[in-house]
Amino acid sequence: MRDDLMVQQQIGSRWQHMVAVICLNQTGRKKVKKVLPAFFNKFPDPSSLLQSDRDTIADMIKTLGMHNVRAHRIWRMTEDYLKWDGEDATRLFGIGKYGSDSYEIFYKNNIPENIQDKELKKYVDKME
Repeated sequence: MRDDLMVQQQIGSRWQHMVAVICLNQTGRKKVKKVLPAFFNKFPDPSSLLQSDRDTIADMIKTLGMHNVRAHRIWRMTEDYLKWDGEDATRLFGIGKYGSDSYEIFYKNNIPENIQDKELKKYVDKME
């Protein structure tokens, strides 16, 4: 992944976006950018992830820290994603304000009020 772009700018789908924001939570983007290409090569979509198991997922993201917690969140989010209407991202397990704001910006072309994440703020400021 390119270092000059945000992770969200280099993701291929809405599901991958949600996986990425779970990985980015409390973790530096450089670590996440090293892990995601192999992760999405193995799991390009929700179905492929759900055909695996949480231990395999945790192993792939181990270097990010909290790998068992993240694996659980990614698994549960993926189950929710298959039934999700694409509107409110906070309805997906493990997706909070940061993930929702990011989804609004990158997939709905909407600038949410009260963005708290500094990297999202920088990105939005450059857009204006």
